[in-house]
Amino acid sequence: MKLRKTFVVGFSSLMIASMVLSACGGNSNPGNSGNSANGGTGTPSPAATAGGEKVKGGTVRVAMATEPDNLDPYLSAATDTGSMMDNVFDGLFEGGENSDLVPAVAESYKVSEDGLTYTFVLKKGIKFHDGSDLTAKDVYYSYAKLSGLNGKKPLSSKFATIEKIDTPDDYTVVVKLKAKDAAFLAANIVAIVPKDYEGQSTKPIGAGPFKFSAYTPGQQLVLERNDSFYDKEHAPLLDRVEFKFMPDPNASVLALKSGDIDMVPGISSQGALQLGNGFQIVSGPQNMVQLLALNNSVEPLNNVKVRQAINYAIDKDTIIKTVAEGNGVKLGSNMSPAMKMYYKEGLDKRYEPNAEQAKKLLQEAGYEKGFKLTITVPSNYKFHVDTAQVIAEQLKTVGIQATIKQIEWSSWLEDVYNNAKYEATIVGLTGKLDPHEVLGRYETTYSKNFFKFSNAEFDSLVGKGRLELDPNKRADLYKQAQTILTEQAAAVYIMDPSRSVAMKEKLQGYKMYPIQKYDFAAMYYTK
Repeated sequence: MKLRKTFVVGFSSLMIASMVLSACGGNSNPGNSGNSANGGTGTPSPAATAGGEKVKGGTVRVAMATEPDNLDPYLSAATDTGSMMDNVFDGLFEGGENSDLVPAVAESYKVSEDGLTYTFVLKKGIKFHDGSDLTAKDVYYSYAKLSGLNGKKPLSSKFATIEKIDTPDDYTVVVKLKAKDAAFLAANIVAIVPKDYEGQSTKPIGAGPFKFSAYTPGQQLVLERNDSFYDKEHAPLLDRVEFKFMPDPNASVLALKSGDIDMVPGISSQGALQLGNGFQIVSGPQNMVQLLALNNSVEPLNNVKVRQAINYAIDKDTIIKTVAEGNGVKLGSNMSPAMKMYYKEGLDKRYEPNAEQAKKLLQEAGYEKGFKLTITVPSNYKFHVDTAQVIAEQLKTVGIQATIKQIEWSSWLEDVYNNAKYEATIVGLTGKLDPHEVLGRYETTYSKNFFKFSNAEFDSLVGKGRLELDPNKRADLYKQAQTILTEQAAAVYIMDPSRSVAMKEKLQGYKMYPIQKYDFAAMYYTK
């Protein structure tokens, strides 16, 4: 979903800034980026621009650590999948470069004084990739599926608060909520799909700047330019984007260097050094929370003293230095400082490395001789595998014998994320646009609470935060909630690793976002 200029909604003024986990996070090595010559489909034609001559056409081949978990935007949980398919689908809004909401399908909106009714006016002339017009009926159909108003199971908890949806005309949608929900506006970056269309998992159809072309499991996902894209000012120049599934980060770097790949998201500093001339690296904050997730429902992790002992046993600075090559910000709870007004300062100092304190807590918990722990890690995320290896060595010093179990990405999503069949795991929770989407995943009633964390005071705080429209009061509630996560040691919060993307030199227009997003409509080749 591409950047529009019609109007911009600032999160601070509307009390909406957030960070939801889209399953595990992003790239195999959160880090660096670069440029490339035309990978072309035919001969590109030059287009004169104020900033220099751009080239219309060409193919970008992107190395991806994972392949899609589901092409249906409502059934996918993986961040990488969303990053790819975001180019196919558009929603009422999209996330902007400055943690703002930018209009996409919506032309304007208004909220009633009581905060319960949202009226959206849609842009006219938008067509889906199958040629059908996008109207209020499509928004109704999409939101009814998400909220469960179609009589079936709701597909998103973010829309569970919807009581009623009206479409007084083809371009107006009125959404009535059951209760005030300060996070609702940010939820409207979700994809809009055609009414009565049920084939999203095999042949997805959206209204975005690129159309789905083909998906070959184990090989690639291909998108082609949508020449009928409604936002002419931000119409894509590239002909084609090919996402190549390459779980080995070293192979990705070699492919970029040899010319077989044009772009590598998440390249490591070491990988970037191998490239030499002819490439560019784009780096910036990632707004990700990498953590050692602990299943709070299994013994002995259901004992808070054991979880606190694990926190004391882990030296986060060493992990940042060795695994992230120093390119990361240490965290103390499930919020990155990139979230600014919602971030609770000082929690990163709560558990300074202290082996003796860890042993003392283990003794008090009845585990003086330690215990065995299995850390389950998706094998394609080298960054997380390397982190697990460092943690395993650190836990040895306090008597915890950790075994690393590497499994395939699809198995990780099913066993760990969906069904919480694990003891500990390494995961990256990617940045989104509202704090409730980050902290709300620890609520007792949240269906995907794979931490199995349950705390009545925490539930009360985030519940109030979702209803509070005053930005300062809302921020205070979420800061209190972060403190509880830290004190209860729900997980070991490690770092927000920097993100770097490597590209060939002639590939331009890459933008950094506070969420993982690859805006190929903004990218182009130069001569």
